[in-house]
Amino acid sequence: MNQETVTASGEPTIAVGHFRTTFPTTARGAHTARHAAERWLTTQQGWPEAVADDDSTATASLLIAELTANAALHGRVRGRNARLALTLTPTILRIEVTDARGERPPVPTPDPDADGESGRGLLLVASLADAWGCEPHRPGGKTVWAECVRQAG
Repeated sequence: MNQETVTASGEPTIAVGHFRTTFPTTARGAHTARHAAERWLTTQQGWPEAVADDDSTATASLLIAELTANAALHGRVRGRNARLALTLTPTILRIEVTDARGERPPVPTPDPDADGESGRGLLLVASLADAWGCEPHRPGGKTVWAECVRQAG
């Protein structure tokens, strides 16, 4: 939850904000982490106010909710927490959720019309994020990430 400043020789500083929290891999843990991240985002200079009709905030909230919920549902390992990290630059918001289940990489449901109450979350992530993916996390686990390009103005 710190604010760093990166400077280029003689250029104005570029703000880079970082938020990081761990959460238990439960529905309540994911919920609490999402709300903490949303509160942090609203304090960041230049980030849109949290209002219902703001696409940037709504998109970020949905992505954070989906990735943290997936970690709670599919990344649970007894005694291990998950981590939510946000990096906010002038051009990109990067959301990363790390859990302990590296052997279970995310796979979007191939048929969005298939019956069932779940399994479409990664289709939502793919449609809302400008980029997303999954990387191994050492010593064991995975990090699922999504990036949103910030709109100018």
